[in-house]
Amino acid sequence: MTEILKYCERSGKSYWEYVAESEGPDLWDYLREVWQTMKAAVERGLDAEGVLPGPLNLRRKAAAYYVKATGYKDNLRTRGLVFSYALAVSEENAAGGKIVTAPTCGSCGVLPGVLYHMWKSREFSEARILRALATAGLFGNVVKAHASISGAEVGCQGEVGVACAMAAAAASQLFGGSPAQIEYAAEMGLEHHLGMTCDPVCGMVQIPCIERNAYAAARALDANIYSTFSDGIHRVSFDKVVEVMKQTGHDLPSLYKETAEGGLAKDYKQM
Repeated sequence: MTEILKYCERSGKSYWEYVAESEGPDLWDYLREVWQTMKAAVERGLDAEGVLPGPLNLRRKAAAYYVKATGYKDNLRTRGLVFSYALAVSEENAAGGKIVTAPTCGSCGVLPGVLYHMWKSREFSEARILRALATAGLFGNVVKAHASISGAEVGCQGEVGVACAMAAAAASQLFGGSPAQIEYAAEMGLEHHLGMTCDPVCGMVQIPCIERNAYAAARALDANIYSTFSDGIHRVSFDKVVEVMKQTGHDLPSLYKETAEGGLAKDYKQM
């Protein structure tokens, strides 16, 4: 990312323009399909109720969170809606619905939750949403190429942490962040998930995974706000955090990497 950031600052181009140069014109049709799939997953999830499949008998929460959020004012409503959108997609994943791996199934609610909220509340055009998706994908691909997005390999920091970084970058771009501010937002999104374990209860991508998606969506928006207050200059680069995340993941015992044998999953007794 440091090399790409320098290129963008030197050329005056945005990250999405760099992606477009690299990927070619077919990129936009692909991202349009991604965006339509994300939107559909949010809307199906908001409309669905009942219990999710599996032994945990976990009830869907997205619809209830959405209804409750609409009863609040301003800041609380905003946060509640973001929660509901992220929950909706994660619950669709848990129920076997069609979602976008962004970057994985277990972290699929974060980026759609943020983008859907931006689209609904700020009325951003589809073109701007697709550009934000291109930027988000760039940050995700950097992690995938230089570290990992697999919970089985590096823990949940590589799934929800990377999703938070992608969503933070997308939000920062939508709000007019400079390349340095966008990189800073993404860096915070990943940095503050360092060390997060992958410990799904009963091996299901439900507890704590679904809740983590909602929380990470909110943290992505916070990372954007924080970077907006800055000039984008910071000591720890996104690349450094990716490097640390990879090493931390390798240092984590296997109990905390998608085995359902450690952490929150250990000795869980079904009610």
